[in-house]
Amino acid sequence: MSPVLAGVLQLLALMAALALAYVPLGNYLARVYTSPKHLRIEKWIYKGIGADPDTEMRWPAYLRGVLAFSVAGVLFLYLLQRLQGVLPGSLGFASIDPDQAFNTAASFVANTNWQSYYGEQAMGHVVQTAGLAVQNFVSAAVGIAVAVALVRGFARSRTGELGNFWADLVRGVVRVLVPIAVVGAVILVACGVIQNFSGIHEVGQFTGGTQEWNGGAVASQEVIKELGTNGGGYFNANSAHPFENPTPFTNLFEIFLILLIPVALTRTFGVMTGSVRQGYAILATMATIWLSFVALMMWTEFAHHGPALQAAGGAMEGKEVRFGIGGSSIFAVSTTLTSTGAVDSFHSSYTGLGGGITMLGMMLGEIAPGGVGSGLYGMLVMAVIAVFIAGLMVGRTPEYLGKKIGTREIKFAACYILITPALVLVFTAAAMALPTPGDSMTNSGAHGFSEILYAYTSASNNNGSAFAGLNADTQWFNTTLGLAMLLGRFLPMVFVLALAGSLARQQPVPATKGTLRTEKPLFSGLLVGAVLIITGLTYFPALALGPLAEGLA
Repeated sequence: MSPVLAGVLQLLALMAALALAYVPLGNYLARVYTSPKHLRIEKWIYKGIGADPDTEMRWPAYLRGVLAFSVAGVLFLYLLQRLQGVLPGSLGFASIDPDQAFNTAASFVANTNWQSYYGEQAMGHVVQTAGLAVQNFVSAAVGIAVAVALVRGFARSRTGELGNFWADLVRGVVRVLVPIAVVGAVILVACGVIQNFSGIHEVGQFTGGTQEWNGGAVASQEVIKELGTNGGGYFNANSAHPFENPTPFTNLFEIFLILLIPVALTRTFGVMTGSVRQGYAILATMATIWLSFVALMMWTEFAHHGPALQAAGGAMEGKEVRFGIGGSSIFAVSTTLTSTGAVDSFHSSYTGLGGGITMLGMMLGEIAPGGVGSGLYGMLVMAVIAVFIAGLMVGRTPEYLGKKIGTREIKFAACYILITPALVLVFTAAAMALPTPGDSMTNSGAHGFSEILYAYTSASNNNGSAFAGLNADTQWFNTTLGLAMLLGRFLPMVFVLALAGSLARQQPVPATKGTLRTEKPLFSGLLVGAVLIITGLTYFPALALGPLAEGLA
């Protein structure tokens, strides 16, 4: 079987699996977030944290809940790392330095999972399980909760109430993430992913020394790492490590986990708003972008230029032989078009244009299908922008799902789409202008610039993957990347929830012959165009200095 055919068959199998899960999971998620009943374990949790799950919240109160919970998470994870040296199960590792502890705490709470450390050489069992793995669950649940709040904004009328953040958070963990993660972890263990609490042990004698590995609860963290679009691995090699991702089947299964909830949430959106066709329109937009990026990535990586690439069957540098170019390309596109950031190959070793594709996927805002929750609310904000553009072209007040998109709504949407590019470009410019940050670049020229541009793109978009050539464990990068992750996560949420509150207060307007049919293919095409044009206008100069210059050289 040719490598190209193998890649295409993997792509078809993945799409079939997602199609089978789409309707049942999407409907289940809609029931989870609309049910008036509380499970017994949920009642215990509400009692323990002192929350009333039946109290409806307006958007400021909902936002305060998001921020208060996240601040507590940052403080707890920071202290856990600083105290690691005196904790049991630390495997003899010392406490984490203050700047790196801040970076890691901000990273995992912001659902980014950027790692400026070697996991197997820095973090013990307690920090990995009680700290990082827990944040993998709750940060994902926060993203889903904010997305559900925006959906309620479209679905409700004459009220500013968006639900209860604490109920949405707890239900996301208890009813969605934990059950799927348990099943997924069992599958991964059955396929060879390790799950233990063993210490550091020697695995062999080699010329010049020995090699050591430490065990860990890898399968349970690996599954939520992908399912929650988190991305932080137990080992430095991430999902390229055989302890995390041993076979082609586990590779495809992990890609399935990455895409599962973001794809299903489009069905949830359609069910909760009373029009499943609206959900299909959003799904079609996401699928068009995702498939286009996969096709482009495979084309660039399978292109044979020179005898070395012809002998290898494509650009195999930085890729695992057990996954091949096809599986690696699908993984790379899926992880950068979502906010996952896990890697089964090293993006710095991709061709110049291939590395640019991974970067562009994040620059789109990671909305195809995007992160857990963040992908849906990001695409819905872009839909608001798209109907506004359509309204300008025909001279009509834009409407989406029966809600008028006025001055207030478009200001919130505009602020949302401007925050992340501002963070990326300002921090990148500062790092390139100052004398010290440039010392962290392994490469010079266009590729070196791409290392820094990729880092801030990844952090600001809450992705977490790296170009693998940048030494980010410095005070400058730990601090600035940590700030970029926090601002890139929570500032957009402010405007998403404000937009949700504004929409929920409106009285729906009836559709007329002049109303733009947003469930039609025409609107999906308009939405794809709006996403690409806005991103292109924003980032093209920076891309021209980095991956485009390298790819066209």
